[in-house]
Amino acid sequence: MTRPAAAFSGSSLFARVLRSTSWVLIGYGGSQALRLASNLILTRLLFPEAFGLMALVSVVTVGLMLFSDVGISPSIAQSKRGDDPDFLNTAWTIQVIRGTLLFGVACLVTGPVAQFYSEPDLNTYLPIAAVALLVSGFNPTRIETANRHLLIGRLTVLDLISQVLGLVFMIVMAVMTQSIMSLVLGSVLQEVAKLVLTHFFLPGARNKFRWETAAAAELAHFGKWIFLSTGLAFLISQGDRAILGRFLSLEMLGLYNIGFFLGSFPSMLGFAINQRIAIPIYRDKPAFMNRENQRKHQIMRVGMTSLIAGLLLVMAFVGPALVAFMYDDRYLLSGPIVTLVSLALIPQVIGMTYDQAALAAGDGRSFFILNLIRASLQISAILIGITQFGLIGAILAIGVVPFLVYPVQVWLARKHHAWGPFHDLVAVITLALFAASVMSLHWDKTSLISQL
Repeated sequence: MTRPAAAFSGSSLFARVLRSTSWVLIGYGGSQALRLASNLILTRLLFPEAFGLMALVSVVTVGLMLFSDVGISPSIAQSKRGDDPDFLNTAWTIQVIRGTLLFGVACLVTGPVAQFYSEPDLNTYLPIAAVALLVSGFNPTRIETANRHLLIGRLTVLDLISQVLGLVFMIVMAVMTQSIMSLVLGSVLQEVAKLVLTHFFLPGARNKFRWETAAAAELAHFGKWIFLSTGLAFLISQGDRAILGRFLSLEMLGLYNIGFFLGSFPSMLGFAINQRIAIPIYRDKPAFMNRENQRKHQIMRVGMTSLIAGLLLVMAFVGPALVAFMYDDRYLLSGPIVTLVSLALIPQVIGMTYDQAALAAGDGRSFFILNLIRASLQISAILIGITQFGLIGAILAIGVVPFLVYPVQVWLARKHHAWGPFHDLVAVITLALFAASVMSLHWDKTSLISQL
């Protein structure tokens, strides 16, 4: 009876991984549950076009965040100086400067973006939403310190509290105004709440402005590849909505955004766990040292694939019924979108841990090469899919790209002794059979998307 509990106690890497994974599951599950609850309420107070317009706002703000990411979080996670106050304060200073610049850039690009999407309302909402970029620049590096040492229990609680405050504000304002402004201001308030809560309730020294040349040089050396890679991450994670915003109506974009939110939930959970635990495991237990470390890496891969791909299959199966149960008739088309998105994201799960092996070894260059090829192929595939086959072509393109990228993943994984060919082969065959079964069950519903 005590052995499972004992596995979670102590300061060993295994115990910290188990605790951190549990907290990520609680935090991400709680966060998505809150988003879903608020989404169900807000879809009854607002209209599909509001969610389409907010998707465009998010494309710009998330894009700016990713295109300017200088790799502070992974730098602190992998650096030998990750607990040095001078290193942390220099990183925080860079982060504040970046946040300020992002706010300014967002205001400058508002006009061109509104013109590109032919949505003049973006002139009003985008600068307000960009305040969140300014606020997040002041977040303390104690957040990264907690992640570095896999001590994220309190951080998870604070994140959830800040999200609750933001969502409650959204709902109250939506009731009062029935305007998209409730979504915009709610996202800003959530960032303000996170800043205040982490500043006062996370342990550790408070940050202050500091510039140490050696620390800045190390951050720049590691961060230059992260800077380029996260710009590509925008194309990978937000490129679909950036492209579809030009081809779909705001109403249809809103329906796609809701379907993608539900369908991608398991995948996003997997990436959240992966980013928290994979670097410490690869860093502290390198595969080249002994077979025991290799075995632990294999367990991690099998566990991640089984959990996340299994959840994606479940979501693909229940998607149409889930949407029909939770939403009114205006949102029914989101159901088959959930199925298609869930199935399209399954191939990404199979090799999802490999890129973290490169980051754990400080190999930002290989990480960048992988993301460059992945982003180029994905954007090209989505453009071909949407122009030739409509929305269903764009979604299926997301599922094809991981197979095209896989040879590059193998190159990176072999370089860092992280490749598991038997795992990958078994996963592809097994998941393909399950995916085909789910697709056959929902063929009549998903075929409706091909007519759009």
